[in-house]
Amino acid sequence: MTTMVALQSSFTSLSLSNSFLGQRFSPSCYTPLVKLTEKPCSIVAKLKRWERKECKPNSLPVLHKMHVKVGDTVKVISGNDKGKTGEVTRVIKHNSTIVIKEINLKTKHVKSREEGEPGQIIKIEAPIHSSNVMLYSKEQNVASRVGHKTLENGKHVRYLIKTGEIIDSAENWKRAVKEKKENTAEVAAT
Repeated sequence: MTTMVALQSSFTSLSLSNSFLGQRFSPSCYTPLVKLTEKPCSIVAKLKRWERKECKPNSLPVLHKMHVKVGDTVKVISGNDKGKTGEVTRVIKHNSTIVIKEINLKTKHVKSREEGEPGQIIKIEAPIHSSNVMLYSKEQNVASRVGHKTLENGKHVRYLIKTGEIIDSAENWKRAVKEKKENTAEVAAT
């Protein structure tokens, strides 16, 4: 019993008072250090050490809409490969870049994975920014900007402004999907 009384008295003597360095602290005079804003701050994701990306409130990167899709034929309008035409094989939305078949080739030095296997120097297709390409018409051999219109059946399509040629046809899309499946099957086989 006496030990309990001693513990209680020691706890009451150690109880913290509302003071800081001998001064009384009253919550009414407290001013907040952080001011709340109506709009949430923009979140920035760190993709690489030198690359920062704007994000949505759920921390996913903002994906930009582009005028090109997989399977489109494009002409490069600036850079080292200016004037070349090719087909889009891959679209990277978070930084608006695309990969074009046989264009913007870079050399890559690959180390040997197993003992006795020699290293290699291979050519890979590097991404190019989507603003450096224009859609290209194979029939009329002309590059053009892209327009959007709605057909009579209510379908939204892209078309070339110079020629009026519709890009988003069902045959082109099916062909692009079929080629992509064939390419993945070839890669899996090797």
